[in-house]
Amino acid sequence: MNAASKAPRSLRHVVGLMLALATQAAFAIGKPEVDPVEPQHWQLNMTQGVTATAHNAYMGHMIMFWICVVIGTIVFGAMAFAMFKFRHSKGAVADKDFTHSTKLELIWTSIPVLILIGSAIPATKMVMAEYDASHNPTPPAMTVKVTGYQWMWRYEYVGEDVSFISRLDRESDALRQNENATQAQIAAKQHYLRDVDHPLVLPADTRIRFVITGDDVIHSWWVPALGWKQDAIPGVINDAWTEVHEPGTYRGVCAELCGKDHGFMPIVVKIVPKGEYKSWLAEQKAANAPAPAAIAAVAAPAPATAAAPTAAQ
Repeated sequence: MNAASKAPRSLRHVVGLMLALATQAAFAIGKPEVDPVEPQHWQLNMTQGVTATAHNAYMGHMIMFWICVVIGTIVFGAMAFAMFKFRHSKGAVADKDFTHSTKLELIWTSIPVLILIGSAIPATKMVMAEYDASHNPTPPAMTVKVTGYQWMWRYEYVGEDVSFISRLDRESDALRQNENATQAQIAAKQHYLRDVDHPLVLPADTRIRFVITGDDVIHSWWVPALGWKQDAIPGVINDAWTEVHEPGTYRGVCAELCGKDHGFMPIVVKIVPKGEYKSWLAEQKAANAPAPAAIAAVAAPAPATAAAPTAAQ
């Protein structure tokens, strides 16, 4: 019988788990680069996002992750060592006289306290930075009103006379309702169930305020890359803000169960340079403006009507 078969079963499990993790890490290193803000199949970690809020959340997550990795390595390493070194087959005998140690109790109490204090310092700094940013006296450059409906979103550019409905794109909607649709057809549709007919277009490098409400039931407007989500509650106005420096397309979903088609009301935010945004906004205003003929017809006076003949005539 070889040494591997003599090792305790728990130790073999630990070694097997470590080998599996090493294989996964090697596989991940060899993979091509992927979009840092778009979730991927079998993704194990958070996306970093594109705002200060998202970056703070990611950094806080990673700090706690590595603290947990160190703690887990020490604890499970000590367990594996103890099980292997002091196993019964080697003649180890349990100490039946040990009942209390003040020194050990002080150690295993003070170490977790120090860990909590050490992790609380960066977490508090990031929360305070988020609070200061949310209460920044600098006024936003623009305001967007978001209204949730079953099962779509309305976006209103406050003060710009631009408003539109954004819903699941028609091709995805047709595919999801087609009982005869094949997996090949679904796979061929890029961003299946995650695209819309009219995305929310916003300028880069601009502080933007959102006012969010609902029209029928509670919804929740969530774009993970922005690093926050906000409930859309009928009769209540919630607000949030964002500032994105990197142009791109960022996708989200309704994050509150809102009815049978809750899973089919995606969100798409398209961040563009300021010049491109101004051109897009001008096009939207021109499309919404009434036609000149209609304006002339409304402005023209009504034609005079002939007087009715009198009885004497």
